[in-house]
Amino acid sequence: MDLSDRKEHLEFRQEVRAFIAAHRHRVPKVSGQSYRMHPRPFAPDMVAWQTLLVENGLASRTVPTEYGGYGAEPDILKSRIIADEFFAAGVPMGLENQGVSMLVPTLLEHGTEQQKQDWVARTIRGEIFWCQGYSEPGAGSDLASLQTRAVDDGDDFIINGQKIWTSSAHIAQMIFCLVRTEPDAPKHKGISYLIFPMDLPGIEVRPLQTMTGHPSFNETFFTDVRVPKTALVGPRGAGWQVANSTLKHERGMLGNANSSQWRLNRIREMMGRHGPAGQKVSASPVHRNRFIELQARVQSLRAHEMRLVTGAARGQPPGLGDMVCKLLTCEVNYALDLFAIDLQGELGVEYDKYSGLDDDGIWQQLSMYDLGLIIGGGTAQIQKNIISERGLGMPREPRLTEVAGG
Repeated sequence: MDLSDRKEHLEFRQEVRAFIAAHRHRVPKVSGQSYRMHPRPFAPDMVAWQTLLVENGLASRTVPTEYGGYGAEPDILKSRIIADEFFAAGVPMGLENQGVSMLVPTLLEHGTEQQKQDWVARTIRGEIFWCQGYSEPGAGSDLASLQTRAVDDGDDFIINGQKIWTSSAHIAQMIFCLVRTEPDAPKHKGISYLIFPMDLPGIEVRPLQTMTGHPSFNETFFTDVRVPKTALVGPRGAGWQVANSTLKHERGMLGNANSSQWRLNRIREMMGRHGPAGQKVSASPVHRNRFIELQARVQSLRAHEMRLVTGAARGQPPGLGDMVCKLLTCEVNYALDLFAIDLQGELGVEYDKYSGLDDDGIWQQLSMYDLGLIIGGGTAQIQKNIISERGLGMPREPRLTEVAGG
């Protein structure tokens, strides 16, 4: 792949730089990264910034214009130029969340025309906050074992059951949710994919305090919740196929190399500061070597991501490439967080806001958040098994009953 700028891309880079220069005074006070760690409804300045980016083709760039997007053709180099220029200027990029990054592409692929008209534009502009109802107490890694049921009742379904680890449910207006509509069907069949408001009667949300110190996950209970059948995304009973589209985009969101590049750039700034002995932190050969190693890992992630995007634009299936992205990016992000904490010396052991902490303690919070993401969205251990078995042809991991001789 030729990654050098051609005339078209040189002109586009200048357009992006001109946009940033003209509009950086409108940058929201709180970054999208902060919203990702501490989810809450988007403030008006964040919604205005996101809308401006969408209208200028700098976020949700390939979403069709009839659904509120910019309607551009996929172009991996232009996507990379946007990221590079926004990073260089220290300006926040477009939103990445469950609605924008996971639901919208799922609706574009499987949704009805009415669903696309109702939800895509409002979601990509940050006006609607979504949560995901997938995992249950007995159905996490084995998601197809879910038991939340939706019983047919004329024009509606009546939902009863429980979800857990429901990210952002305590502040979300809408949910995309997996329910079992055909209880007698095999477990991968008879599942349906529904979207509905979180303020319907019978929905109870109980926030779960996490090690970050903030509630981002929740328990969600459904008691006789009435949902119209127009909420179905895709055919009834075919929710597993729709859900896998969403999971594919979730892995892409969690494995986005831009998040790693953001961390690397912030660490580069820290390396240029003076340490306790009056020397720049970068003067330490140990720190330099560690930074270069992490820089190489980030660049490899970006190259792998560009390869996947190029393949997608050519109609090629990602295979296990998305899983590789998710697995490695979460691990690299955690390693970057720990390096940033180590650069703070003895202050790195502090967690709560403290005047001497770099970036107002964000690295301490990120370290806890990113450690959780190594488990969330598909544990590293399970993803390694899938990659080794399906991608490398290694033997399947023996089940416990097989090991015990049962």
